[in-house]
Amino acid sequence: MPGTASFMEIIQKYISFDSIPMMVGTDFVEIIIITFLIYELMAWIKNTKAWSLLRGIVIIAVFIILAYIFQMNTIIWIVRNALNVAIMALVVIFQPELRKALDVLGRKNILTDFVAFNMSVSVDERFSDKTVNEIVKACYEMGRARTGALIVMERNDSLSEYERTGIELDSIVSSQLLINIFEHNTPLHDGAVIVKGNRVTSATCYLPLSDNMELSKDLGTRHRAGVGISEVTDSLTLIVSEETGRVSVAYEGRLYRNVEAAELKEHLVRLQNKTRKTPDDRKGLFFWRGKGGDGS
Repeated sequence: MPGTASFMEIIQKYISFDSIPMMVGTDFVEIIIITFLIYELMAWIKNTKAWSLLRGIVIIAVFIILAYIFQMNTIIWIVRNALNVAIMALVVIFQPELRKALDVLGRKNILTDFVAFNMSVSVDERFSDKTVNEIVKACYEMGRARTGALIVMERNDSLSEYERTGIELDSIVSSQLLINIFEHNTPLHDGAVIVKGNRVTSATCYLPLSDNMELSKDLGTRHRAGVGISEVTDSLTLIVSEETGRVSVAYEGRLYRNVEAAELKEHLVRLQNKTRKTPDDRKGLFFWRGKGGDGS
């Protein structure tokens, strides 16, 4: 077949199987690293809108390969001249996903993920036991009253840009304050509350909405905003559903639904950094075994 023969000639022109070097130890390490990076890239793409776009690109790539095999010169000429424009177009199309990926990469502490330099280093306490108790109490009292709420708790990433979208409060955290803020038809009930340490710093804040296609369709704007802020920062968000009264938690872009009070308190205590950092603390905060974190 002429087309197949031409394709094999092209392959042999660039690849000589007789000249493939012997594999050494570093080559195997490189293969493992590249495999891991490709897996992480594909896993990231799978959870974004880029997945459907990628499938379209793969179809186009297959079509171009066929054009090269069967020597469709006009299509090959178009592809060659449009390649630079296509690369720029891909950057524009994937701009939100690329920005999110770089943001996540920038927030990762890669060295400490692999090496524990000093596992007994003391760290500052983020907030007090009283704050934990008041937040848990407020969430479940609002749940019983079917009062919707959205509480964002700052960790390492600053939430200042989101604080500026709301009304400054700078008040000590208490269950009565949180319940009054989210009470229906009050001036501050619409939007999110941001908690920094032991203080409520801002209310009626606007948060970015998640575009995660895996989130359940029955979730409203409040839940999508909670997941959205957890995708772009390392914050933890508590969401009280106005329809069901159930409490959910958004963390690292995942939504954990129907969280019980004791369980929520346990993990808020872990968030405190109260005593010393342990190996488990380095792996993340939320491990609700057996519970769907995909919004289901």
